[in-house]
Amino acid sequence: MQEKMRTIGYLCPSCRKKVVRDRSAFALAASGAIVGCDCGGSNLTIDAEEQRFRLNVPCGVCGGEHSAAVDAAQLLDGNGIALACPKTRQLCCFIGESYEVERELERLSLAADKELAQSGDGELFVDGIIMHEILSELQEIAARPHGVSCVCGSEKYRMEIHPTYVDLICSECGSKLRIDAATDEDLDRLCCNWTLKIGGKK
Repeated sequence: MQEKMRTIGYLCPSCRKKVVRDRSAFALAASGAIVGCDCGGSNLTIDAEEQRFRLNVPCGVCGGEHSAAVDAAQLLDGNGIALACPKTRQLCCFIGESYEVERELERLSLAADKELAQSGDGELFVDGIIMHEILSELQEIAARPHGVSCVCGSEKYRMEIHPTYVDLICSECGSKLRIDAATDEDLDRLCCNWTLKIGGKK
């Protein structure tokens, strides 16, 4: 008999990648789980308790972290659960069937980009469509083996998003790689890269 699997998904607040991992229902019930982003900037934890689970969820919407206690049967069976950011009321974490989680995460990614464009210190993107395409392309590059790395050897980084550019910042040495994100030419230039290398300090 095939083991029942549950898919866990959230949007990393550090690099804005979609984080999707599968865990068996048996393993979750026995000891919970830790699900982390490849960038090293966030971890979602699930702690198993009597008849329930306690979750700590990185929020790709507000950038913070939220805690919740959910019924064990609700998490392990059926369609699963969706948790919302208490600040924005936007859903930020999904656990359940893989196709449902993938679908909802795609919606979350689009909504988070829109939320980001309308937040901050009154800053708006010069071209919201181009910025969304740039962020989507960065997600694809980061998902490749050694997709984003630094000359110092680290593959851990964070992302800062501005109206006309995105900075990739190495978590180890602090070096930056600036990605222009305002014109079609900026998008074409990024799409020419299979991987990205953050430059070391001079």
